[in-house]
Amino acid sequence: MSKILIIEDDTAFCQMLEKFLTKKGYDVVTSFSAADAKGKIRESSFDLVLTDLRLPDYDGIALLGDIKELHPKVPVIVMTGYAEVGTAVEAMKKGAFDYISKPFTPEEIVMVIANALTSKSSTPATINPKENKKGKQESIDASNTQTGVIHGISEASLKLNEYIQLVAPTDMSILITGESGTGKEVTAKAIHDQSKRKDYNFAAVDCGAIPKELAASEFFGHLKGSFTGAVEDKVGHFEAANGGTLFLDEIGNLSYGNQIQLLRALQERKIKRVGSTKEIKIDVRILTATNEDLLEAVEKGTFREDLYHRLNEFTIEIPSLEERMEDLFLFTDFFLKKANASLGKNTLGFSQEVQRAFQAYHWPGNLRELQNVIKRSVLLTNGDYVELSALPKEILQPKERPEEVENFSKEEYEKEQIIKALKQTNFNKSKAAKLLQVTRKTLYNRINHYNLDL
Repeated sequence: MSKILIIEDDTAFCQMLEKFLTKKGYDVVTSFSAADAKGKIRESSFDLVLTDLRLPDYDGIALLGDIKELHPKVPVIVMTGYAEVGTAVEAMKKGAFDYISKPFTPEEIVMVIANALTSKSSTPATINPKENKKGKQESIDASNTQTGVIHGISEASLKLNEYIQLVAPTDMSILITGESGTGKEVTAKAIHDQSKRKDYNFAAVDCGAIPKELAASEFFGHLKGSFTGAVEDKVGHFEAANGGTLFLDEIGNLSYGNQIQLLRALQERKIKRVGSTKEIKIDVRILTATNEDLLEAVEKGTFREDLYHRLNEFTIEIPSLEERMEDLFLFTDFFLKKANASLGKNTLGFSQEVQRAFQAYHWPGNLRELQNVIKRSVLLTNGDYVELSALPKEILQPKERPEEVENFSKEEYEKEQIIKALKQTNFNKSKAAKLLQVTRKTLYNRINHYNLDL
């Protein structure tokens, strides 16, 4: 079992990382200060050191030098911010094995650690930031962007993941609710992938796109000639998903008659293709999603109460992006990789101004809007980093013109962002500092500067 030392002053983030790496089979030791870390390095041996370069009590480059002086052969991975490529290059010149930009996904850090531990020699990776980023980008794209699942660190995301892990192994019918664009189908697929049905099909159906006259055919299939336009036999979604999972998106859009047909199939666990008298046994787990209030629809009589209770053995509500802003840069990094892969580009990241604009925006379209904005901005970007000029106007300032943003007082803007970050993290200053990408000491200084009595 490889022994890893994590040096990170953000205790919440450090503990989260420790828990994740422990589950992956590593023996993890944590340290929240440079002084404590140096003491542990002198007293014990480690197979790898993972350290943040932004430490409030010590220079990160100096700490790297101290570590390499005590244990020259131990690989050191440094954690940096988006705008710290220069610092990362300096760290690698000083002997760091590799670097990883914050925020990162669990899959990314596991890959970097595995590369360091399996390397035959702990020689530093290339110190050319463009080449290093490009190579890392390609390897991560292949393994991570296909799943669509991002494990956030915010309380809302942790609760969501907890619910997914809780219900996935069961056969309960799950109703997934949330605003449009929050990723309900991604959540449904994650439930399927962690279930005992994962080796069978996952079929997704948009109920809002099915005309009521064709719903029975879409769900149960039909025989050739059973109605006008039925030019050949067709397998319905229930058959296609037999043994696996059937995800019915926008379930509230089904007509009352289609609801009756669906209820009968769920009760009897049998279906008939349109035009056939032969019953087909089905074993399908049902996951449904809606951004409407189905209980209100039940009260109005537009949605059957018996069907509602059959579909809603457990409810998972997907939080909006605004409710999990701590995860914002995990999502931006993920969608950046997808955009690069899709467009054949190698954009490295986002400028600090763009990051601040992302944090200030309220994202009414949630993750779908974020993904679209990033793909558009990458398409328009010719340099290494996305700049403000590549963003749509509504991101820069929803209620003001972009030129008004440029004239906005820098101090007023900074004050506003500090207050917003504190509110989003329930006034946890360590989390707020991480969200703002500054040290806690800097945050305290700015709070005092603006006389924020928080």
